[in-house]
Amino acid sequence: MFKSDTLDRLSRVHPAVPPALFGPAVTALFVVDLGGNGVLATLLLAFAGWVFWTLTEYWLHRVVFHFEPEDGIGAKLHWIMHGVHHDHPNDPMRLVMPPSLSIPLAVLFWGVFTLVLGSTAALPFTAGFLAGYLIYDMTHYYLHHHRPRSTFGKRMREAHMRHHFQDDTRGFGVSAPFWDRAFGTAPGPRAPK
Repeated sequence: MFKSDTLDRLSRVHPAVPPALFGPAVTALFVVDLGGNGVLATLLLAFAGWVFWTLTEYWLHRVVFHFEPEDGIGAKLHWIMHGVHHDHPNDPMRLVMPPSLSIPLAVLFWGVFTLVLGSTAALPFTAGFLAGYLIYDMTHYYLHHHRPRSTFGKRMREAHMRHHFQDDTRGFGVSAPFWDRAFGTAPGPRAPK
């Protein structure tokens, strides 16, 4: 897909990789903090981190991933970051974020959270944020390669498939579709058959 074999390899990742990398990190951040903030504060900070992730997911997808420059380096970067996924939505190796991007971003966010919240509060907040990222990545993979049985799961899959195949200006909240309702980007009613 890419002219460079290295770039192609760095853009492909098995869906088991994010949980293998970030599952232990989430657990460690959460457990290390239990003694620092107490159980209730740790749980609240982790929940706040998850909520912040859902907003980050929505706005990254809407503003960054769907900013589509016409040509030049911007167009190439967009295609590498997200366009390839829209061009090949069923490629199972391009549905979760590669570690070459997810690890530096995780470290960057943890650093920002530490600066803003302090080192003690940043631990559970980052744990919740990264747990949200894992939920997003696994939900995204699931929606592309499985058929949900629950009503909520079916609605999530329909909204995401409509984002891919009908209107990519709507349906940005993959694991948190409630933000699409809040920000007016929920997919419209289904067209009659």
